[in-house]
Amino acid sequence: MSLPFAAQSSPLEILRTVFGYDRFRGAQAEIVDHLIAGGDALVLMPTGGGKSLCYQLPTLCRPGVGVVVSPLIALMQDQVSALRQLGIKAAALNSTLSYGEQVDVERQMRGGDIDIVYVAPERLMTDAFLTQLERCDIALFAIDEAHCVSQWGHDFRPEYLQLATLHQRFPNVPRIALTATADGPTRREIVEKLHLEQGRQFVAGFDRPNIRYRVAAKGSSARSQLLHFIKNDHAGDAGIIYRLSRAKVDETAAWLREQGLDALPYHAGLDKTVRAANQDRFLKEEGVIIVATIAFGMGIDKPNVRFVAHLDLPKSLEAYYQETGRAGRDGLPADAWMVYGMQDVARLRQMVEGSEAGEAQKRLEHRKLDALLGFCETTRCRRQVLLEYFSDACEPCGNCDTCLEPVESFDGSVAAQKALSCVYRTGQRFGAGHLIDVLMGAETERITALGHDKLSTWGIGREFGKEEWRSIFRQLVAAGLLRVDIAGHGGLALTEACRAVLRGEQPIRLRRDAVKKKSAGRGARGVRALAADADEALFQALRTLRLELAREQGVPPYVIFHDSTLLDMARDRPGSLEELSQFSGVGRAKLEKYGESFLEVISLFEG
Repeated sequence: MSLPFAAQSSPLEILRTVFGYDRFRGAQAEIVDHLIAGGDALVLMPTGGGKSLCYQLPTLCRPGVGVVVSPLIALMQDQVSALRQLGIKAAALNSTLSYGEQVDVERQMRGGDIDIVYVAPERLMTDAFLTQLERCDIALFAIDEAHCVSQWGHDFRPEYLQLATLHQRFPNVPRIALTATADGPTRREIVEKLHLEQGRQFVAGFDRPNIRYRVAAKGSSARSQLLHFIKNDHAGDAGIIYRLSRAKVDETAAWLREQGLDALPYHAGLDKTVRAANQDRFLKEEGVIIVATIAFGMGIDKPNVRFVAHLDLPKSLEAYYQETGRAGRDGLPADAWMVYGMQDVARLRQMVEGSEAGEAQKRLEHRKLDALLGFCETTRCRRQVLLEYFSDACEPCGNCDTCLEPVESFDGSVAAQKALSCVYRTGQRFGAGHLIDVLMGAETERITALGHDKLSTWGIGREFGKEEWRSIFRQLVAAGLLRVDIAGHGGLALTEACRAVLRGEQPIRLRRDAVKKKSAGRGARGVRALAADADEALFQALRTLRLELAREQGVPPYVIFHDSTLLDMARDRPGSLEELSQFSGVGRAKLEKYGESFLEVISLFEG
């Protein structure tokens, strides 16, 4: 039986020699000490904030095997690959293993020959596996993606509810539940459902300052907007694009390939071998773009995703925060880019109303959607609005579209009354295009044939242009004053909430959308600028070497070194193994395995 690492070293020494980091970040040291001492914990930490280390390091410091509950096979394999690069004995128990391989892993667990094992909740909670665990020394239980226990959440997994029995069956084994996505009610639900009332809560800030948030109105061609964004700001970068339906995923991925981009689809309707192959390419190659439904992404550890784009609205700010959090895990500049329009709002409201959920849950889902739409239409700093939703705060960030190009707002009460009146006068069955024509006094055949040029609202809105009226109608739909009848070909109808505005009892402020400008190219060019400062040719040569080494081993390049580590090498050009060992992310095992190869490439650029 192998002794725990701590038999020879302190946690800080293990952090340095095994993981290659000089110091703990935030509350990591406190969490690690708490777990080593046998305490339970709930850890809320943003994506890329170092959650994994909070259970990996204590596992190495305690006798026995650490059991990590993970919901996805891809996440397990990713983590296992990364840990093995560090010289840590790690394994995963899932359906990709043969029966013989599974038996061998369980034998190693009983013999104390393995440090960390990853397992799905469904397998963990079987009587057979729990009986196996009773024959092992267990260092701790780590429950990753703990928000999956929330029945009100967007990633609910019923099997997570069974994890509460771990407390009764293994009362002396510490448990740590971890998530990046949980508002106050969800945190309380995690504590209650997992019986963590006696544990400590460690809540780090939600801010991801390296991510630039950008939201724009969906124009006549959202795909063209996306292509412009990628080609101007993220040429050659890895990214994730979210669509609401499988059909849209396939259509968007195919179109992007026609435009010369390396884009692959991912959704539950694909053959599982195709889905797995696409994900594998995304993880192991550079510059691949995945177009996906929300089925993709939970637990994806690829650190150099430079952008996450939404061509359809996510279902809530929690979903948006989690999905955008997959960008820039390495701390380098990244973009969260989204476009949306009235149809997106209508579709989501229709999904809520058409669900089989009870009235209480429907009300909650509507509130979540309202919060998301408030974020989209805000004139304030987007980061402030996002963090306030999670009971966090920050100063205006200077790294979102509303900070970089401040948005005007105006008293839109009269404009709203004109728009709402026009909807009413035309019979509450026409779309925004026809209503705008009426308001602007257009003399089209359709308007004449319908007699809408005789209405009191014909021509009363000439003070605004077409794009301005489109923005006003979008905002009225977002505010819940109008609803879109999708079944009725997109016709707009009044809601009960509009009465107070029509009567002049409730003022309304609207944002004045900025005139469209060409992209300033301030996204991942931040990374390219960093590479240029360091020596871009050397940085690219180091990336090429990393890719070659990764392909030889069949692992993702980033489990060898992150881009941030390569940037440090390109900038500071270490000349010896001793110098290289001082770099962040270069632990003992990686130094021995790769040090000479990287130093050889660096030496070619000397002089």
